[in-house]
Amino acid sequence: MDFHLDRVQVWSTEIADRAGGAASVLEPLAESGANLEFILSRRLPSKPGYGELFVAPITGPSQTRAAHGVNLHHANDMVLLRIRGSDRPGVGHHLASCLASAGINLRSLTMAAIENRFVAYVACDSAEDTARAVQALASLKV
Repeated sequence: MDFHLDRVQVWSTEIADRAGGAASVLEPLAESGANLEFILSRRLPSKPGYGELFVAPITGPSQTRAAHGVNLHHANDMVLLRIRGSDRPGVGHHLASCLASAGINLRSLTMAAIENRFVAYVACDSAEDTARAVQALASLKV
């Protein structure tokens, strides 16, 4: 399978669950020149009225200052594996099956495809599982 694998440091913050909650965090990042490749927001079912926002990458001093200014911090419990490659039918199944065969229970899997290319973001439950996922994916031949 034709793909590239990278580790991506994720930043996160809690946001208000209202119109503009995510936009208010993303605005200073855009103004700092951040070219975000990953944005995920979701409600916090255990905390009505709030959600969480995850973004990546944040690079350089001005982006870091902007991130800290909107209470973004390293999501130390979440390192993503970004997998990019040529899209074809079944690629999601092949990736998920490879990780399952290695005994890895995924914390999350997000995939999208456009113009014959896919990008997947995989989060594992631990640093050890992430290392095992990298090893398993390195040996994937499809």
